[in-house]
Amino acid sequence: MSERAESPPAELWSSILDSVSSTRSIPSKQILLLGEPGTGKSTVAAGLLHKPVESTSAATDFALGYDWADVKDDAEEDTLARLSILTLPSSAPAYLSLIPHFVPPKTALPNSLVMILLDWTKPWSFIEQLEMWLQWVEKWAKGDGSREMEIAREESRERLQSHLQHYTEPSSETAALPLAGSSISASTLLPLGSGTFTHNSAGVPIIVVCTKADLIDETPESLNAGPSGMGGMVKGKGSEWEERTDAVMQVLRTICLKYGAGLFYTSQQPATLQTLRQYALHLLFAPPAPSVAAAAGEGVAPTRNPFPFTHKPNTLDRDRILVPAGWDSWGKISVLREGFEAVRWGDAWESDLDSAPSREDHPPSDGAISMFRDIVGPDRSAKPPPLPELIEPTPEQGFLAKHYETLSRDPERDPRATFRHAAATGPTGVVGPMGPSSFNLPNVERALVEMESTNEAPATGTGSRNRPANAPTRRTQQTDGRNPLAQVLPGTAGRAGGPASPISATRPAGDLGGPQTHEVLQNFFQSLLVNKNRGSTPLSASASSQTSTSPKATEPKDEPKSS
Repeated sequence: MSERAESPPAELWSSILDSVSSTRSIPSKQILLLGEPGTGKSTVAAGLLHKPVESTSAATDFALGYDWADVKDDAEEDTLARLSILTLPSSAPAYLSLIPHFVPPKTALPNSLVMILLDWTKPWSFIEQLEMWLQWVEKWAKGDGSREMEIAREESRERLQSHLQHYTEPSSETAALPLAGSSISASTLLPLGSGTFTHNSAGVPIIVVCTKADLIDETPESLNAGPSGMGGMVKGKGSEWEERTDAVMQVLRTICLKYGAGLFYTSQQPATLQTLRQYALHLLFAPPAPSVAAAAGEGVAPTRNPFPFTHKPNTLDRDRILVPAGWDSWGKISVLREGFEAVRWGDAWESDLDSAPSREDHPPSDGAISMFRDIVGPDRSAKPPPLPELIEPTPEQGFLAKHYETLSRDPERDPRATFRHAAATGPTGVVGPMGPSSFNLPNVERALVEMESTNEAPATGTGSRNRPANAPTRRTQQTDGRNPLAQVLPGTAGRAGGPASPISATRPAGDLGGPQTHEVLQNFFQSLLVNKNRGSTPLSASASSQTSTSPKATEPKDEPKSS
């Protein structure tokens, strides 16, 4: 028993190693870099990471860019933190949908900062882009709505609110070190001013960065980009020029004040990017809100920010504006230029947000977007060529109904009349000797007449002498002097020009004249085949065939008597 009591626990060394690794672990922070193409995201990312700018073409861009760097101390010996930057190419929905998968708000909210980039060469797009990006940040910070997500949102909002309330402007002697849990208790903190931190319910740290601020005073001719930049929205420099640029800054400061965000202007000068990097680290490592024990002054050591920000606010130099979160107010914004009403712009911003779900491309007249156009003018960016007019096809039933009405009003255009005429004139398209038109050919009629006349000629044989002189022949009795075609095909005698045959009138339908008619037709077509092989004419061939196959030729002849 004593040996077991003196032996150390099995997990002792594991717990010691875990505690040491946790105390020496390097904190990791990340920045979401949001902006449209051409806003200078690669330059800002290189300045934040202290890396050279890489000239990457659009073909090598990724759907979600990623880069990181270690943050060293002043002596470049110890690593204080690890900074990651995720770059979004544009505001396309396909790109925005990637962020919740790679940066889930439940775990990333305490260690993330959002940086929105605006291009000073396109000032007319400031309000529209700000509205779009800030609404997306609110949507992303909501997460899945779970209980854990709501707790993370409340803690983040309390931390940002505490940072805004504890902000003190640095002096020339000492640096500003905003502390959470300083000698000022929570009960003595002043409340936030009017229009401050009214939005951003999740408390996401936000920095609005206006890039290319060194091009504010450039004219469109020097930019070689057409009517762009601030030089394209006013007629000339001077007092009007400065008033408009100051008005733009006042509007941006009013919007940033609502979200507890900072406002920075950057240029190609490394000093502006270095200042932005210091403030981003200072905001990322802002300590949490003071606990109840610290607020009561029970001797809890205050938590200091490892990255202090020592730069003073600057609202006079237009190419290096610096407005940290927690310093600005409606009073300071109105002092810059007389006649600016922060309350009116705040209401205009709310009007745009309320009408955003229902409007398409027409913002309300009293909204911030419409009011901002009065300052900077209309959109002067290059527009893509308009698409050709959309051709909408007529529905099938509507097309048929339209033509049916047209044809029903004009009987001559009725397509059914063609078929009625064909039915009235008889069948067409019959190919071969049985077609009705083939019996009206002159050659056929002539051949039949010759055949009949040959049969009616007086014979020299005994049979002819024995037959009475006035007795009609067998063929004559059948034809009776009428058109032989009337017997071949019933109903054709009228069309051939002769009188209607009584035989055809009394003969039932389908009877084409009995065996004699069939015999005549058979002999006629056989003669045509024989003449085709011999090269003789059909007329002579038909006559000879008729005489050879005539019933008279088959009758027995009496031998001539001797004289």
